[in-house]
Amino acid sequence: MSEAFVSDRGAKRWTTGHPWIYRSDVREHPDAPGIVAVRDGRGRFLGRALCSPRSEIRLRLLERRDVPIDAAWWRERLTSCRVRRDGIDATAWRAVHAEGDGLPALVVDRYDRWLVVQLLSAGLETQRGLIVDALRDVFEPEGILFRHDVPTRRLEGLDDGVELAYGSVPEQVEVREGAIRWYAAPWTGQKTGAFLDQRENRLAAGALVPSGGTALDCFSYHGSFALHLAQRASHVTALDVSGEALARGAEHAALNGFSQIDFVTGDAFDVLPAWGKAGRRFDVVVVDPPAFAKSKANVPAALRGYHEVNRRAMRLLAPGGWLVSASCSFHVRRPEFLAMLAGAAADSGRRLTLHAVLGQGVDHPEVITIPETGYLKGAILRAD
Repeated sequence: MSEAFVSDRGAKRWTTGHPWIYRSDVREHPDAPGIVAVRDGRGRFLGRALCSPRSEIRLRLLERRDVPIDAAWWRERLTSCRVRRDGIDATAWRAVHAEGDGLPALVVDRYDRWLVVQLLSAGLETQRGLIVDALRDVFEPEGILFRHDVPTRRLEGLDDGVELAYGSVPEQVEVREGAIRWYAAPWTGQKTGAFLDQRENRLAAGALVPSGGTALDCFSYHGSFALHLAQRASHVTALDVSGEALARGAEHAALNGFSQIDFVTGDAFDVLPAWGKAGRRFDVVVVDPPAFAKSKANVPAALRGYHEVNRRAMRLLAPGGWLVSASCSFHVRRPEFLAMLAGAAADSGRRLTLHAVLGQGVDHPEVITIPETGYLKGAILRAD
């Protein structure tokens, strides 16, 4: 077993609950990626880690015990991940959430009988064969697909692309989320084929609609929120800047037998003010935009954007109406997001009460000592 030696500061990161040790705190490590035994400056064993010699994140903690990382180890860890997801009322969910499940750099999403996998570090790449075998044993899929078409792989010095690892995986998979059905695209869709992290929030939003009420889904994309809203609403407006994305949403509406969803192509920043002036009102408005802040430097501009679109959405709420607002920007932290909503409410002229603070589903566990595991935040507000 190869070894790596770290500074006292690096060792402290592990003792305080974060699994990463950066390049500047690694005193010695092998030239090749793989699994290493990690020791402090006095030679004391700290754990076993994935080593990526070309990455700023040089070591990622896998195991604190002095035990081999072998086939049995991977089966045990993946079985724990599967058990933690028992009871999810869906056929599409995240099976492994990387650091959130104690398996850094490993993402596995399940779409019915198929798995889509991302190995996001050079150290983890050396475990490819063991991981595929363990996934087959634990989840018994019909096929496993590697979705390695992500920038993170290139930063690790790895090839990117899409590759079939086992069996066969269809281009399109029909999945279920509660009573709602939609299509995932494992080979070409966003992330690993669909956005799975909002599942519980979509269910919550659907339950807010009064029977026969009206709803608006801003930044609707493929209509995931709109579909849940349509279960109780007499009319739903799904708004997105991409007509191509909305066409997919229309397919999903037809799949569920919904004829009351109106798919509108337009920019929310332009459309919402116009609808406000026209006096349109909705019982539920969902604001779930794409990430506005790709880096810390973008946060001030992102907060201004979130403020503006939420302020406009608040003005569209009927008396007693509900706003479901979310952000998937990691760099916008939860306190900043809630403060933004407070500012938007003040500027909207509406009085809103906080009903719930939202986060990721149980299949995307957020470890409180690892901020990187928790990127999704949101809130449900009610207007007087």
